[in-house]
Amino acid sequence: MLAGAGVDTNEMVKVATALKGPLQDLSTSTVQVNPTGSSLLWSDFNEANLSAMMKSEFTSWPVTLAILVLAFGALVAAGLPLLLTLAGLVASAGSLVLINHLVPVSVWAMNFAMMFALALGIDYALFVVVRYRAARASATQRRAQDAADTNHGRDVNLNHTLADRRWAIAQTMDTAGKAVLLSGLTVLVSLSAVMLVPSPSFRSMAGGIMLSVVFVLAATLTLLPLVLFKLDHRINKLALPWSRSGEHHSPKFAAWGERLWKRPLIWGLASLVILIALAAPILGLKTAMPSIKVLPEDASARVGYDQVQQAFGAGAPGTLQIVMDRADASAAATVLAKDPGVAVAMQPMPASDASGLVMVQAVPTVDPSDPGLGQTVDRLRADLPSSAVLGGAAVENLDLKAQLDRSTPLVVGVVLVLGFLLLLVALQAPLISLLGTLASLLSTAAAFGVARLVFQDGHGSGLLGFEPQGFLDAWAPVFFFAMIFAIAMDYTVFLLASAKEHYERSGDPHEAMVGALAHSGRVIFAAGAVMVAVFFTFALSGPIPPKEMGVVLGLAVLLDAFLVRLVLLPVLLRLTGRAAWYVPGWLRKVLPNITFAHD
Repeated sequence: MLAGAGVDTNEMVKVATALKGPLQDLSTSTVQVNPTGSSLLWSDFNEANLSAMMKSEFTSWPVTLAILVLAFGALVAAGLPLLLTLAGLVASAGSLVLINHLVPVSVWAMNFAMMFALALGIDYALFVVVRYRAARASATQRRAQDAADTNHGRDVNLNHTLADRRWAIAQTMDTAGKAVLLSGLTVLVSLSAVMLVPSPSFRSMAGGIMLSVVFVLAATLTLLPLVLFKLDHRINKLALPWSRSGEHHSPKFAAWGERLWKRPLIWGLASLVILIALAAPILGLKTAMPSIKVLPEDASARVGYDQVQQAFGAGAPGTLQIVMDRADASAAATVLAKDPGVAVAMQPMPASDASGLVMVQAVPTVDPSDPGLGQTVDRLRADLPSSAVLGGAAVENLDLKAQLDRSTPLVVGVVLVLGFLLLLVALQAPLISLLGTLASLLSTAAAFGVARLVFQDGHGSGLLGFEPQGFLDAWAPVFFFAMIFAIAMDYTVFLLASAKEHYERSGDPHEAMVGALAHSGRVIFAAGAVMVAVFFTFALSGPIPPKEMGVVLGLAVLLDAFLVRLVLLPVLLRLTGRAAWYVPGWLRKVLPNITFAHD
C-alpha cells in the first residue's frame, strides 16, 4: 500500500513518527504491518540516533568528571567546567527550541550542539580556571612576602584580598581570556564555512553548533570570572591529597619540552611518519549517502524495506518519480522501457490540479545505495523529454551527494584560509601561523585515513557493533572536516598563545617552547582526554553516523592533542627559532596589536 502524507516535506517525518505505532499495532498472528519508505526511514533513524546520543552524553559525564578531578585535584574546581557547560547547554538548547518554531531545525543540530557545548565548554573552563588558580596563588605569595602590610588590621587585609582577587581575574582574562576568545572565534569561523553548502539541514546543524559555541564562549568570558571571583580559594575545597592547586608550571611537561628541544629531528620525524602513515588510506576513500544499514535490523523501516525488495525487486525501495507534461508521457515511456537500469515503469498518473502534468513511477534494477543507480539517473536525465523532471528519495540522495562533492573543496579551502588569517591576527607571526594551520590539516587527514579503514573497509566493525556500508557517509568529509579543524585550531591557539606570552616576556625561543609546554601542556592533555572520552562514547552506541562522528572526532582529537600539539608543533617552534615570531614591518602596521604577556 502506498500513502502520502497530507503535509509539506518538512512535516512528513513527524507524520511518519505519529503513524508508525498505530500501523504496527494492526499486525496480527497472520498479518504483518511494517511501515517503510523515506519518511519512516528518517523517523526510525532520528529515534535511534537521539537515543544513542543521549545515552552517550549521559555516559560521558561521569568519565568527564573523573578526568577533571584528576586534572584539577579538587572536586569543586572540577565541577566548575561542568556547571559552565550546563549553562551553555541550557541556553543553546532553549534557543534552538525557540528557533524551531520559526524555521525547521534538524534533530542533529540539537545533538551536535549539546556535544560541542560539552567538549568546548570544558576546554575553555579548564584553561581559565587553571590560570586563575595560578594567578591567585601568585598574588597570595606576593602579599605574604610584603611584611609592611601585616600590621594594618583586618580591614586592610580584606581590602588586600579583594585587590588580589581583582588582580588574579585581570591577569587571567588578559591571558587565558584572550586565548579563549580567539579560539572561540576560530571555531566559529571554521564552522561558518559549512554554510557554503546549499543544504538547509547542513546549515541547520552548523548554525546549531555555532549557537552553542557562542553561549559557551559568553559564559566563559562573563559568568565564569564572576564565579571564580566569588568562590576564590573555595574552588580548592575537597582537594585530593597530592593536589598542588596553585601550581601553574608543570615540571613533567617542562622536562618533556627539554627533551624535545634536545632531539627535535627524532621526535619530529617520528610524529610525521605516524601521521602520514595514518593519512595514506585517505587516497582510497569513497563516499555515498547512508544506506538502509544505518538502521537497526529490527527497525520497522528496515524490515519493511527488506520485504519490499523481496516482493518487488532490489530497486523497489528507491522508486523513481518522473513528472512531465502529459504530451511527453508516451516518449518518456519509450525511454524508460529501453533503459537497462529500469526494471518496470508504472502507467502515467495525472495531476489532481489543472496543470496538465503526469507522474510516472519507475522501479530501478538496483538497490538505492548501489553506485549503478547514479548512472541510470544520469542516462534518464539526458534521454527523457525536456519537460521531464526526475526525483524521488533515492534521487534526492544522489543530488545531495553531488552537491556535497562540489562544495567540499570550497569549504576546505575557506576553512584553511580563514583559520590561517585568524591565527595570524592572534599570534602576529606568519610562519608559525602557517605551520600551525598545516599541522591541523595533517591530523585531520590522519583521522579520515583511519575512518576509511574502519567504516569503508570494515576493520574493527565487530568491536564497534556495526555492519560496514563499504563507504563513508557523503556528508562526513565536509562536516567533520570543519568540526575537526575547529577543535584542532582550538588547541593550536592555546599552545601558541602561551608560547607567544613567554616569547614576549623573554625574547628567547627556548623559553617560548619549553615554557608553553610547562604552562599549557597539562591543560591541553586534560582537555584532550576529556574530548576523547566524550567523542568515543558516541562510537560505542547507536547507528552508523554517530559512530562515524565518535571515531573520526575522537581520533582527530587524540592525534591532534597528544601528537601534534605536544610533539610536532613544539618541534616546529624549536626548528624555526626566532623566525617563528618574525613579523614583517608592513604586516605589523596592518595587524591589530594583540599581546598575551600580562604585567
